[in-house]
Amino acid sequence: MQAEGHTDAHEFQRIADELRGRMTDGTYPLGSFLPSQRDLAEELEVSRDTVQRALRELSNEGWIASRQGSGSRVVKTQRIQSPTPKATRSRHGMTLGPLISEAFEQPEVALDVYTLTSETLDAHIRLQVERIRGGAIAPERIALRILLPDESLPLPYPRHRDDRDDPRLRVRLNTITERHTASLRGSLLELKTEGWVPSVDVEIRHAPLTPTFKLYLFNGTEALHGLYEVIERKIMLDSGEEITALDVLGLGATLTHHVKDTDPNSSGTVFVESMQKWFDSVWNLLAE
Repeated sequence: MQAEGHTDAHEFQRIADELRGRMTDGTYPLGSFLPSQRDLAEELEVSRDTVQRALRELSNEGWIASRQGSGSRVVKTQRIQSPTPKATRSRHGMTLGPLISEAFEQPEVALDVYTLTSETLDAHIRLQVERIRGGAIAPERIALRILLPDESLPLPYPRHRDDRDDPRLRVRLNTITERHTASLRGSLLELKTEGWVPSVDVEIRHAPLTPTFKLYLFNGTEALHGLYEVIERKIMLDSGEEITALDVLGLGATLTHHVKDTDPNSSGTVFVESMQKWFDSVWNLLAE
């Protein structure tokens, strides 16, 4: 029985990852309905119970809203507020996908990320890996640096709302982070091994800091910055138990977009340069 439970937990996470990826790449855009549970179960070759558990996870994370009899609708994507939208980006609201796509369309890709987990980033990077394998883009060098919180650091979130000493949500966070960082590292390094990209560097370090914001730095010229909002939500553990937690949702954070320009005193230039200096200082002096 234990082995089956472990397999079910692994399968439900795999299905949740697949659906996150589809919402990330626009297969299921904002406002659209996901296929029925029966159709998803048939397509993904899993039980309806596994699909239901994956959908419950995505609902708790804020991606979808599910209503009996009407299905599951995509209700949230990563919103980005930008003073300088480009023609290649949607006028109906910029999202993270096009920004990462544009970064990977450059000959050299330098991406620095500071985050609580690498879950959202993993979904976007896997999409770029597929574009590279399909011949749509051909970067010559990819350099990814990820700053994560130290795994031994006592974080204020996620945690059980009523029991600060309950370790289960921290164990769950570490498991999720390890799974997605391994996925990121593996998929990018395979591009080098298989000859798709001549130079690939993936570095992951942990800093003794509690992330209060999420930060993406693209090629030293663009920055995305968003504060984490602390919320109360239900989280289902692998055991099937649902608990009330204090948590943050990276997806729900509105990111502000800043662009470095030719004016050294412009707000965009000052912001990008100061955040790059902050990232480098933590990376070099605090992170391990």
